[in-house]
Amino acid sequence: MNSNDEEIRSADGTRLLVRRAGAGDPVVLLHGSGGGLHSWASVAARLAGSYELWMPARRGYGPSDVPEGRKSFKDDVADLLAVVETIGRPVHLVGGSYGATLALHMAAAEQSRLQSLAVFEPPLFAAGQSIAPLLDRYQAALEREDAGEMSTVLNDVTRGPPAIAAAFAAAPGDKRPDPAEARRSAIGWLHDLEALTDDSTGTARWSSITVPTLLMQGADTWGPTPTTMNELAAAIPTARRVIWSRQSHFATMTAPDLVADALRDFFAGPDSR
Repeated sequence: MNSNDEEIRSADGTRLLVRRAGAGDPVVLLHGSGGGLHSWASVAARLAGSYELWMPARRGYGPSDVPEGRKSFKDDVADLLAVVETIGRPVHLVGGSYGATLALHMAAAEQSRLQSLAVFEPPLFAAGQSIAPLLDRYQAALEREDAGEMSTVLNDVTRGPPAIAAAFAAAPGDKRPDPAEARRSAIGWLHDLEALTDDSTGTARWSSITVPTLLMQGADTWGPTPTTMNELAAAIPTARRVIWSRQSHFATMTAPDLVADALRDFFAGPDSR
């Protein structure tokens, strides 16, 4: 375990591993599906001089525990609440992709725990019973260890264009991913799909969020994300937006300077602008 890692227990006993960096006002960074402790590393490196950063590996993703049974956003929120209670003061909450949807759930349920909310492209369209058949297909593919079918299903969930799927398939080249890491990521995806299936696509429910909110997106991200972000902006009365040209759903990795600068400016508050 890294010397900057800390173990935290959720209300149901689930062990969460959280990586810490920097010092200052607390910021919690939530990774998306298929991610982990590494997901926000490039952005965190640019913020650590000014903020105390907390980066949990969400339940279902190693090295945190993988509990038995079906996961829900209620479980995720309970885990996040345990992290915030450990910090001991209100936090700036930042989420990417699935982590952004979780951040919205946390903000709606526990606003008093937050100083602000920043979300990058939550996949709010990928939810509800319409994706239940995809969950079933994914689970069956996972049981027979069919990586190709799992990848196809996930592309159907995210509605990524064929070129994106082809790029991911070609990315490893001659390098084989570590089997244990690939398995842990696949199981994490399964539990995220369970929570998404039991969620809904409605955006009006987020209108109860009143903490300062930043909506981040890439101008080149495929549909229906742009429509979803427009609806989210209309639903949250405190929301302001930043849209980065020539960036897509991978901006937190491909443009960490843009993301860190936007967050730093947002955390500073309107009086600094």
